[in-house]
Amino acid sequence: MNAAHNASRRDWHGLLMALALAAAGPAAAHAGHGTVGSGNFLDGFLHPMTGPDHLIAMVAVGLWGAQLGSPAVWLLPIIFPLVMAVGGFLGLLGVPMPGVDLGVVLSGLVLGLCVAFAARPALWIPAVIVGAFGLLHGHAHGTAMPMSGSPMAFGAGFVAATGLLHLCGIVIGVLVRWPTGAQVVRAGGAVIAVVAAYSFIGLTTGWQA
Repeated sequence: MNAAHNASRRDWHGLLMALALAAAGPAAAHAGHGTVGSGNFLDGFLHPMTGPDHLIAMVAVGLWGAQLGSPAVWLLPIIFPLVMAVGGFLGLLGVPMPGVDLGVVLSGLVLGLCVAFAARPALWIPAVIVGAFGLLHGHAHGTAMPMSGSPMAFGAGFVAATGLLHLCGIVIGVLVRWPTGAQVVRAGGAVIAVVAAYSFIGLTTGWQA
């Protein structure tokens, strides 16, 4: 039992190290952004909805939280937008952050796999993973904020949209209460991971279907 627990801890520590190395890699053009308009609340709200990389990662946060149960089901969807707001502010200020585009794409892949395998590590591990990805997503949003209009309104819009996407994941994640529903949620995580893997291949190789 202890050996299996220690192996599981080593696996998750390895995952965190891999994420750190990936985030340190060179950034490439991010295809997950939608078109930004005049910089009002509606533009900010629609921005995550029109970027598939953002959308699937935010839904995955809700799904994973639902799988983990209380307190993660509420903690993860709180951590992500709060840290994302910090990342957005840094992006708006033009503070450089390496590996943002790669990290955004990897977020869907990693979170999708966590849902697909119903990973249940210690609570601090999902908190760190979600927080790290939230920072990267926020920075990506922040650099896309238009200088015209109101950056504050735009930021409020994308934070609100993020919360709703998390809520969608949580609502779908209620299915984990039933055996068949739990399998459906895990299948949803696998679909998210496949979509993210497609984006990852396109980002790193320049290949497009």
